[in-house]
Amino acid sequence: MKKIVDLRAFVTRDGGKGADYHANDDDHWITGTRIATPMSKYPEYEQTRTSFGIDVLGTVMVEVEADDGTVGFSVTTGGVPAAYLIEKHFRRFIVGQLASNVEVMFDQMYKASMYYGRKGLTLNAISAVDCAVWDLLGRLRQEPVWSMIGGKMREKQPMYATGPRPDLANQMGFIGGKMPIPYGPAHGKEGMEKNIALAKEMREKCDSQFFLAWDCWMALDVRYTLELIEHLKPYDFRWVEECLPPDDYKGYRQLVEQRSHPIWINTGEHEYGRWGFENLLDTGVDVIQPDVNWCGGMTELLKIKAMASAKNRLVIPHGSSVYSYHFAIASDATPFSEFLMMAPKADKIVPMFDPLFIDEPVPNDGYIEVSDAPGFGVDLNSELNWDRPFPES
Repeated sequence: MKKIVDLRAFVTRDGGKGADYHANDDDHWITGTRIATPMSKYPEYEQTRTSFGIDVLGTVMVEVEADDGTVGFSVTTGGVPAAYLIEKHFRRFIVGQLASNVEVMFDQMYKASMYYGRKGLTLNAISAVDCAVWDLLGRLRQEPVWSMIGGKMREKQPMYATGPRPDLANQMGFIGGKMPIPYGPAHGKEGMEKNIALAKEMREKCDSQFFLAWDCWMALDVRYTLELIEHLKPYDFRWVEECLPPDDYKGYRQLVEQRSHPIWINTGEHEYGRWGFENLLDTGVDVIQPDVNWCGGMTELLKIKAMASAKNRLVIPHGSSVYSYHFAIASDATPFSEFLMMAPKADKIVPMFDPLFIDEPVPNDGYIEVSDAPGFGVDLNSELNWDRPFPES
């Protein structure tokens, strides 16, 4: 097995444009529309998520190079701060390792950063390095990641769409649609009424077998969520997602125990590592939703999935394009996956990370096929401009 001889971290020269889906202009639904957030209680920050800085970090891209010149890569959120951690701290645990030593590399990065990490930005950086190593390993073995983690459970993966227009996603063949909820507790009774009116409108516009869900992005509280669930009864919603702050484990247990009908309680997009997900699973939530580019990478995600499977819970990762597709197609706990609608008006299908990757797959008639190409099966778009802010000296 080849050894790793270099680890490099890059950020986009223009601060994220073209590489970070949170760096879109304000005419894009994901950045420019009203979406309830933990900052909605402050009037000056409630109109758009960019107003409070969701786009400030930008993308970081990691390359790992083997001694035969083969390069694997990955991306995550974290920008310059993540690049610093990768180049100035984690590099020592990667360079010189056999490319197959994924467990050793993860363990050393995690344990060496426990005093300042364990969640958030640090785990984002570790995730990017870990996924880059998996990509490198696949390229060295000429094997796709899905094959290295157990093989395909199904030939193509059913997909649901996340965006503000589930009615259009229904027409495109997706199996379901998840909407960002526009209003939270700060908007009172009027906001709740508007949420329910939108739920009713979309239920009427979509086929009865097409499921609907709310993405609440940490913006609600227990009382508001239970009231929302009660109002959703006539509209056959499948789940409400990430209603509470990530660390409110007691609150999630309350939601599970007090919900008024069997709507799923899903969460985990902003949880990190196996211990965080063990806490979530202990609350009884129905579905966990780790992001492979954030939660610790593929190495940690496989452990998280094993814990969930032992409790008969579903693991439906948050977005993450090819990184989640390779996991999902090989997972018995993942009957369908998320596709983030990145067209500005959510009215057509475009690659989720476009224009970041070459050959990024997209769903066709509500299903995605994961290629046999080695690693994660995509290459980096060479036309994008990248800077290495902390080159190893």
